[in-house]
Formats: sequence, structure tokens, C-alpha cells
Amino acid sequence: MTAQTVTIPAARAPESPEPPANPRLWGHIARRCVLVPAIVLTPLLAVAPSRDHRFNVYWHGGMFRDDPAAIVSHTIASGDAYLRLGNFRPLGRMLEKSLDLVAFTGMQQLGLPATVMLRAVSILAAIALTLAVVVFAESVLNRGRLIGGTPSAVALLLPYAVGAGLVAAGQDSTTILFGGLYFSTAAVVLLVAAAACRLDRLRWWNGVLAVTAGAALAIFNEPAYFAVPLAGAAVLIRGRFVLGAGQRQLLVSPGVRFAGLLWVGFLPVFAAVRWIIRGFCADGGCYQGSDLVLDGRSILLLPVRMTAWLPPLQWRAATDAGTGDWLRGVVPVVAFLLLAALALRTRKVLGGAARPANRALTGIAALAVVVIACGALLATLSVAVRAAMSGAQLWEQGWRDSALTVPGGMLLAVSLLLLAGRRAAVGVLAALVLCGAVSATANRAYADATATLKTAQLDNRIAAAMGGFERSKAGNTRRCALLDEALQTNGHKPFLQRRYTESLDVAARTMAGVPFCDRAVRR
Repeated sequence: MTAQTVTIPAARAPESPEPPANPRLWGHIARRCVLVPAIVLTPLLAVAPSRDHRFNVYWHGGMFRDDPAAIVSHTIASGDAYLRLGNFRPLGRMLEKSLDLVAFTGMQQLGLPATVMLRAVSILAAIALTLAVVVFAESVLNRGRLIGGTPSAVALLLPYAVGAGLVAAGQDSTTILFGGLYFSTAAVVLLVAAAACRLDRLRWWNGVLAVTAGAALAIFNEPAYFAVPLAGAAVLIRGRFVLGAGQRQLLVSPGVRFAGLLWVGFLPVFAAVRWIIRGFCADGGCYQGSDLVLDGRSILLLPVRMTAWLPPLQWRAATDAGTGDWLRGVVPVVAFLLLAALALRTRKVLGGAARPANRALTGIAALAVVVIACGALLATLSVAVRAAMSGAQLWEQGWRDSALTVPGGMLLAVSLLLLAGRRAAVGVLAALVLCGAVSATANRAYADATATLKTAQLDNRIAAAMGGFERSKAGNTRRCALLDEALQTNGHKPFLQRRYTESLDVAARTMAGVPFCDRAVRR
């Protein structure tokens, strides 16, 4: 017998070997997600509370400090009244009251003004949003393990990008107004989409969770609605551009089925709520902030609001009331040095991060456009936006949509710039550091301009009096003078007079067991 020799060809080495797993980079990214937004937003710490926040932090804090669980029962009990006003968002209100309670508790325990605590809560929410954007992007780009694997260059750059977009673009911007609520909502929207992308098997409890989450999103608030379509778009784009799945395989994937079940829970609740509101509000007189309009102008407004996240446009809105030399001073230098110090370390570890393929970068860029469109659509259809903004303001001013359009826009910018080449990451990082320093300076300019307003000065003095509450007769006299000034300033606005009186009194009685202004003691 003759033995035959079989030659087995050697396995060919991959053309571009994957870098070894480096999960420690996640700690580096997490620290930047905390530090970069904090650096950019710190100049806004002393900005006075505005709109309903002038009252809600005292009202909600005073009502729920001793019984936080009452937030749930109080919101449910008032649900019918808000439904009749066309402003039905019970879960969002619970979150808002909880954040106000956190600010109030911090004010009392630390002796800080409500002004500082409100901004601190907003900064914490911005940090959570930055982390959510990174998780969202990596959930789409990463084919393997998420936290235990190597993050991409996109994840390393995103904290700087999102931080650079956090500009005080007007008094209605989420960076100034209700930042804690809307940044948190945007984080929820992105994390729902991330969860859909990472689902590898649809178990029965995943289905129950999806239907329940869909129903909950329908009664959260208007920005939360977009979590449902965004989840479907994220799964489909990831399947096509990152996983390379075929159409048939994609349509039966666990993520697509999860996104479908979100719609199953969302649509019945959303339709029922809107039908009831339409019955109550058909003749007008309801809350304008929730009114929607769809007409020919909407087609023109959508692309306008889709570009309102650009930092240069936001800088213009933030510095419109300031002087022409707003870029001078210590703040731009300090902000640049702090961001540059963080970026130098990031520059060293960029080589250890995975660079997504161009096809994957194209997919995440397309998904970023979907995020921007979801946020911009909210502003495009809003009656409140059309009533409050016109002309250049529609391009520059921020609103509730900023909580989604800013992270979506900066994700788009990072993706497109990385598509320019493999060596583009270093240049992108340098540009983002410079952009972040300018954004911090624009925030400083906004804070300086706001500090000159008499109403802001009054609200800051009220916040200081409440933060350092004096139980003496002299303290009572000063608080009564502040209340009298607030009532006089709003002489033709009885609703605001009542809000000032009631909210401050509730907070003072909770904190010190005395009224905010005791007229008998004053005499």
C-alpha cells in the first residue's frame, strides 16, 4: 500500500488584525463624560432660575421633602386636571418633581442657593446624557461585547463633542430651562434604542418589558415619544451597515421584534390620550406648549431646526445680549487648558481604540440624522416655538428639542469627520477642545448678561435668603422685603404673585417651621 500525502494550506493572516481588547478605556471615557460637560457648564452655576423653576424647586421641595413617595400619589391625583389642560405627562412630572426635590434637599443640607443646586442637577443630567450618547453609539458600532470590549474612536471623541454642544442658546434652551428633565429624557430615549440594538434573543419577559416601556413612553412627555421610532431605526441601520444582515434575517431579528412590541404598547395609550385631549381642547384654551400644528410651513422649518444644534449658531444666541469682546478673559484660557489636559491623555490612547469601518461610520452618521430629525420634528410642529421664535431665532435659539438635536448633531459631526481618513481623529479632537473652550466662554457671556436683569437679581436674592434661612426677626424683615419686591414687580400678574407667595411659604414652613414672611413679626 502507498500512503498519500495531503498538503493543507496555511491559514492566511488577516489583513488588518483587530487590536487586543482594552476594556480599561471605558474608565477613561467615563471620566471624560463627567469632566467635559462639567467644565463647559460651570460658568452657568450662578444663573438665576427662570420660568416655573423660580417656584417649582421651593413648591415641590417643600411638599415632598418629608414624604418623597407622595410624588406618585400627588401626580396621579392631579392627572385629570392636566389631561383637561392638554398637558398630560404624569411620568415626566414625577421625574421633574424628583429632580426639584433633589435640588431642594441639597440646598437645605449644604446651605447653597437653589440657583446653584438647580444648575448642579442640570449638570448631572448632562453628564448622564453624555454617557448615554456614548453607550448608544457603541451599541450600534460594536459587534461584540460592549463594556468588556474595546471602545471605538467615536466613543473617545464623543464626550468632547457633546460637551462642546452644551451652550446656553437662549432662555428656552435646555441648557438653561428644565435641563435636568429634558437631558434625562433624552438619555432615556437613547438608552431604549441602545437596548434594542444589543438584544440577541427575545425572551418572553423582554416582550412584556417592551410593551410596558412603550406604554410608559406614551405618558412620559413629548420628547420621550421619539424613543419608539428611534429604536426601530437603530436596529435596522445597525443590521444593514454594521452586521451586514440580509433583509429577511433583519426583519425577524430580536431587535426588530422588540421595537415592534414598543409600538404595540405605545400606540393604544398615545392614541387614547390624544383623543381625550382633543375633546377637551378642541375649542382652545389649553396648554400651548403641547399644541401641535402641521402645515406647509412645517416643511420649511424642519431643516432649519435640524441645523440649530451647530455650536457657532448657539454661540451667537448665547452672546447676543453681551458685549463684542466676550471671548476675552480668564474663562476661555482656563477652559482650554483644562480640556487640553484631558485631551492630551486621550490623544495617547487613541491608537488603542478600534476604528469603525467606513460602512459602520456611514451607518452611525445616518442614525445621527434620524436623532436630529426626531428632535427637530418636535420643535417644527410646536405652536409654542412658532409663537416665541421668528427669523434668525429659529436657526439659533435652543428649545426642548436641543436635548436630542445637540447630541445627535455632534454624533453626526464626529462620524463624518472620521470618515475623512484614519488620521483624522487627532485633528477632530483638537477642534473639539477648541470648540468646548469657546462654548464655555459663551456660557460665561450669557451668565454675565443675565446677571444684569433686575428679575434675575431678585430671584438670586430670594434663593440666597432661602439657602441661608435666618429665623431671626431681622431675617424675617429681609424676606418680607424680598416678597414685597416680587409682588410689586409682578403687579399686573396675579398668577405669578400667588406662585411666589405660596411656593416660598411652603418651602419656609418645611425648612424652618415658620412662614417665609410673617407680617405679624415684622410689625
